[in-house]
Amino acid sequence: MTLIHSHTEPHVETAFGQARRAMARRAMAGPPIPLGISMRPAQESDARTIADLFRISSDGVADYVWSLLRAEYGGRSLPEIGAARYARENTDFSYQNCILAQAGDRIAGMVHGFAMATKDSRGDSEGDSSAEAGAPDPVLQPYAELEIPGSFYIAGLALFPIFRGRGIGSHLLDVAEQRARALRCPEVSLLAFAENDAAVRLYARNGYRIVKTRRIVPHALIRCRGDAYLMAKPVD
Repeated sequence: MTLIHSHTEPHVETAFGQARRAMARRAMAGPPIPLGISMRPAQESDARTIADLFRISSDGVADYVWSLLRAEYGGRSLPEIGAARYARENTDFSYQNCILAQAGDRIAGMVHGFAMATKDSRGDSEGDSSAEAGAPDPVLQPYAELEIPGSFYIAGLALFPIFRGRGIGSHLLDVAEQRARALRCPEVSLLAFAENDAAVRLYARNGYRIVKTRRIVPHALIRCRGDAYLMAKPVD
């Protein structure tokens, strides 16, 4: 699925939070929600589950990023660091930018995304990036090169295994595209590993096309090898 990568992290405008809630309310305007599934905005109390889903989505890249932050977080475990990150507010990598798929009293999956800064509006780099950890990081550099300024960036899309194959992933993509339209982003972008053929096929079926490729820098925490794809889809 799509990955965390280096980027500029501006403060989230109030309008973004309003759009997020509006998209959750209007989710039924797109394809039918799979039977037994509902969509809702994430809450701060969901931060640990969001971190768990990012670990699935990123195939280990999230763990690598969080490993760079151990000193800042007092030696906490990687999942605890991730949960602390997503419990923050008014920042791109926040629970505020996440929609959850709910199956009864269980969370089935999520889509997390935000409007990327344009080239003209970028400030100091901040967030889940090599810049936050200090010097530029060669492991994260390929992902920093795979971005489309001004697009709505799906930073994470994941389902827990027992909920796969039910059309939930396609519906979460549709929710992200509704948010992109509400924020007047011209396209939606995301990252995928070439090795994750199921994810690449899901995105292709939903209209996403590969626009750029970079070679993954191997690391013990990152489960995939080979190429990372930047995929994008225009929105009306």
